[in-house]
Amino acid sequence: MRIKVKAIIGSTSSTSYNLKLVEYMKSRYADQLDITPVFINELEMFSVDLESNVPANVKEFKDNVKDSDAVLFAVPEYNFSIPGALKNAIDWLSRGGDFTIKDKPAFIIGSSMGVLGSVRAQIHLREILSNPALSPVLLPGNEVYIGSVHEKLNEAGELIDQGTIGFLDQVVHNFIEFYHKNKAAALV
Repeated sequence: MRIKVKAIIGSTSSTSYNLKLVEYMKSRYADQLDITPVFINELEMFSVDLESNVPANVKEFKDNVKDSDAVLFAVPEYNFSIPGALKNAIDWLSRGGDFTIKDKPAFIIGSSMGVLGSVRAQIHLREILSNPALSPVLLPGNEVYIGSVHEKLNEAGELIDQGTIGFLDQVVHNFIEFYHKNKAAALV
């Protein structure tokens, strides 16, 4: 049985390298993971004033993410942190008392044209996700920072750098094992 993964795309760009990576992963690991990109482009800005009447697109976003076995965060780095749109999406995930991603297995990938491959953004994202209202169960010790990503993709947007592919294969393998261990532990 394939693991149903909702991949939150942290960029709103139509040419997002992180979206290209998720699409590559969707194809490469289709026999093990059912990856569906989830977009945050149209989400209303979070406000406590809207919580009593949650906008339809926010409800749809939260329901979409909740209807998964696991979550993948695909995060770029903007000004040494996560994009504002991703922070807004996470703010919505933390509200409403439904604990949309609490205890859900999750992992993070990130890329950038710079050499650090979103390392600072991922540090901030991990800190944000440690909030008890969020608290997914993050895959430990498998950070995916793909630097100089524009040099590792072909014109079709497919990952072609063999070292990066091998590393991503190992991380996905580790995540699948991690997912099954967490699922088994939850049954005890």
